[in-house]
Amino acid sequence: MSKRNQGRWRDKLEGSQVHEVVIVGAGAAGLGCAVALQEFGVDDVIILDRHEIGASFRRWPQEMRFITPSFTSNAFGLLDLNAIVPATSPAYTLDREHPSGAAYAKYLDNVAHHYELQVKPGIDVSSVTVEENGTFTLTTSDRPVRARHLIWAAGEFQYPNRNSIPGAEFCRHSSDVNTWQELEGDRFTVIGGYESAADATISLVQLEKDVTVLARYATWKREDPDPSISLSPFSRERLEWANSTGSVTLLDSVDITSVREDGESWVVQASDGREWMSETQPILATGFKGSLDHLDGMIEYDEDGDPIVTEEADESTLVPGLFLSGPIVQHRGVNFCFIYKFRQRFAVVADSIAQRLGIDTTEAVEARRAAGMYLDDLSCCVESCAC
Repeated sequence: MSKRNQGRWRDKLEGSQVHEVVIVGAGAAGLGCAVALQEFGVDDVIILDRHEIGASFRRWPQEMRFITPSFTSNAFGLLDLNAIVPATSPAYTLDREHPSGAAYAKYLDNVAHHYELQVKPGIDVSSVTVEENGTFTLTTSDRPVRARHLIWAAGEFQYPNRNSIPGAEFCRHSSDVNTWQELEGDRFTVIGGYESAADATISLVQLEKDVTVLARYATWKREDPDPSISLSPFSRERLEWANSTGSVTLLDSVDITSVREDGESWVVQASDGREWMSETQPILATGFKGSLDHLDGMIEYDEDGDPIVTEEADESTLVPGLFLSGPIVQHRGVNFCFIYKFRQRFAVVADSIAQRLGIDTTEAVEARRAAGMYLDDLSCCVESCAC
């Protein structure tokens, strides 16, 4: 950067407002945290997103649907599983039990409009630094943004894991598909065994394609009630239908080590030497790496590479005032990757920030507890069913 540009940058920085809270990400987690903060009396909150509200959901394949059902059960004290705010329901707003990504984005639009949230779209955050006094400075595509507290809620879908295996560049990641109708060919190979792989397989079979699924684990056979570990009932049911057509080959205990091109075909190889020839570009459904690279040196990770945060407030163990929200949150080996899970922590984060600002949060906490959206006892975070 030239000295002239450095001077301009410094002038902008020194003259910029220091917000109480900046949230990165205008998806379910970002908007949910913003409303919680509002309810806890924190008014100076802005939300930055490099695209628009609900950007990740808008980029889902057209055929993809929520695997968690929405239902208008608020009157009986049961919050819609896909709601991010008490007294709201995507089922009521959208008239859908399993909404598409585009439909759910409309629900998020309604939330942002109703609560008059300060969303700044088209702002790309490239880096984050911390000043000596603890203030965060975000370098953005517009201008520096400063805040006393930072909530990172950038999500995962827009950050796919494209380098999970050697030769991954020869594959097409499932998140890059706008609609499964655009793929040419009759036979497809899907690498992966979780929700993205199941959704890709089901969508292709609905188009009367043949699909071979290569998975490390037989998630479709697992009995664990936690959909973070096994397939959700919605996916399992649809996959059973797809399998019943005779168009699906489900292979588990397959550890894929590489993919290579072979003329006009692709060869998928496993660690035990087995190979599968694919006449179409393999579909890579191996998940997402997330956006935490933007917070280099600010987050501590465990031996599995997962971020470590405080149980009290989902706060960085290295940098005070930095909070994580969304599917990246996990505690005691439990993944909070579904909306009905990670929304339980919005008010916990808001409570922590509000108390630091000297706000009495007693009533707000009680209201959130009554709504079933304040989970601070993590000892109960284990899925178990008697029958």
